[in-house]
Amino acid sequence: MALELTLALTALALLFEAAFGYPAALYRAIGHPVGWIGRLIALLERWLNREEAAPGERRLAGVATLLVILAASFGPGFLLQSWLLSLPFGLFGVAILASSLLAQRSLHLHVARVAQGLDRSLDEGRAAVSQIVGRDPHVLDEAGVARAAIESLAENFSDGIVAPALWMAVGGLGGAAAYKAVNTADSMIGHRNRRYLEFGWASARFDDLVNLPAARLAGALIVAAAVMVPGASPANAARAIRRDARRHRSPNAGWPEAAMAGALGLALAGPRHYGGQLSVDGYMGEGGRRDCTSADIRRALKLYRVADTLLVALAVAGAAAFTLAAW
Repeated sequence: MALELTLALTALALLFEAAFGYPAALYRAIGHPVGWIGRLIALLERWLNREEAAPGERRLAGVATLLVILAASFGPGFLLQSWLLSLPFGLFGVAILASSLLAQRSLHLHVARVAQGLDRSLDEGRAAVSQIVGRDPHVLDEAGVARAAIESLAENFSDGIVAPALWMAVGGLGGAAAYKAVNTADSMIGHRNRRYLEFGWASARFDDLVNLPAARLAGALIVAAAVMVPGASPANAARAIRRDARRHRSPNAGWPEAAMAGALGLALAGPRHYGGQLSVDGYMGEGGRRDCTSADIRRALKLYRVADTLLVALAVAGAAAFTLAAW
């Protein structure tokens, strides 16, 4: 698929998902592609991740699992795209399907619910944030709930929007589907515990690799967005990336989180509780405020909306430029 077509597909998919999201009626009827991928991963994990196997065998089983889910996602996506493009206005059909692999609208809605919940009570804020983060909500005070929501917004802007859009621009529907398969596998089996340390190794490392360019782009988009948002600081956002991003336990999440923290004058990340265990992490935006509120969540959402608009504009401009060059 020519680059002008994949960029046009990406722009259309971003616009469609931002406007309509994933229809609830469709979700009730057939579920969601990420759910289909998740069921396949769970099935392969039950078959192949044998506790009695040697560590090397479990690692090889994890590599095989990764290869299967890549083939099972890229292949059908590529074939479906090829068939639809042979039909009149088929690009629009592909774009509608591809929009299901993006999360602009749903991310905004979920994070906004945290701000709304905090406005009513701490318990409602905790309940809302528990839907989007893996940490223990009952240990979070109001500032902790707000920080968790903003951190999730920044990280998911990268791996829920920028990354699938980037791989869609590179590989069309199949490329975006393969990315979502890898990202889903990392979230399910990429844990550093006894059961998944070896079996999930390949998925976790490959997820780090495919998210590397998107995380840098997401950070740059947040810096650029800060230029256009009153009260945000692009200079501090860029400074926080240079100083703090490498301190994050993730090789990628630190880029958008540091950019968001620096732009808004906040201190994000740091020590956090997951499953009753304290995870010690570096601070993003060191020296910024830790006493975040629902108002800060709304500031972060405004910055997110501008950064997302810039992403859409990049896709549209790229599609136009490559289309003109092809002519």
